[in-house]
Amino acid sequence: MNITILGGGGFLGRKLANRLAKDGTLGGTRVSSLVLFDLTAPPAPEGAAFPVTSIGGDLAELPDGVIPPGTSVVFHLAAVVSAQAEADYDLGRRVNVRGTDAVIDACRKLASPPRVVFTSSIASYGGGQNVVLNDSTKQIPGGSYGAQKAAAELFLSDASRRGFMEVVSLRLPTIIVRPGRPNKAASSFFSSIIREPLLGLQTDLPVGDDFKVWVASPRRAVEWLLHAATMDTSGMGLDRSLNPPGMSVNIGQMLAALETVRQGAGTLINRISDPALMKLVSTWPAQFDTARASGLGFSAHEPLLDVVRAFVEDDLAPTKAERGIA
Repeated sequence: MNITILGGGGFLGRKLANRLAKDGTLGGTRVSSLVLFDLTAPPAPEGAAFPVTSIGGDLAELPDGVIPPGTSVVFHLAAVVSAQAEADYDLGRRVNVRGTDAVIDACRKLASPPRVVFTSSIASYGGGQNVVLNDSTKQIPGGSYGAQKAAAELFLSDASRRGFMEVVSLRLPTIIVRPGRPNKAASSFFSSIIREPLLGLQTDLPVGDDFKVWVASPRRAVEWLLHAATMDTSGMGLDRSLNPPGMSVNIGQMLAALETVRQGAGTLINRISDPALMKLVSTWPAQFDTARASGLGFSAHEPLLDVVRAFVEDDLAPTKAERGIA
């Protein structure tokens, strides 16, 4: 099985590549090769028993060899994130929309249609804090990033209908706790309020304790991506998009989990006001009916406390090393 990860330099792309290198298989089939693509050539995972090719470039001008002949699975994780897409409209459209067009064109050239797993987002919905949504809810995004993700879903779904590829689009929840550094996503602070205090660093919190968010852990997101790559899609019909089974939590619950893992860590959180950010994130829904995804075999989420402990186990030491923190 030949696999490509677009966005292979991002944290989910790296975790996915490491998992493939560790397992050596996907869905019980041996991995024959892996292509990693990002703006700059991503590092190859350690211990891979198969050839790994790393390529850097522009997604909208997809270089030759990124989706080579014989590719079986494409993980399309590459994106310009929410706040950045809102601030730079042209860049967001170029990467999130035209980049997806380039992926479709590359897949059309293959002799056999590949499985394409696309990471969409709950930001493709509006509705705010007090709604419960399902897969059939109309997408009315409150920002350019969400609109671009919703548009990409439609283009990919049509390409799937026409037989150019077989698509599964996952509308991922906000992923916590992200390793590394804060990024330009509007949701970045949801990870920062856990990660930074565990690093001994101060961070800002722009929403109140009762603010709710739909979240998933990196471990769970990787499991969903792997499942989406090999699952039986015969029951999906024309609707190729899914809301996987995340969990709804509020800020107070997140801070309580932080205190359980590291007593006193919450003193490093500074309460601030950011009306522009609040306006954007308050459009995101915080609860979903995920019966369809569960029926298709997507695994249920672990408790919030386990998510914080998993960050300490998996990512705290590497994050310290990356950021030069003793």
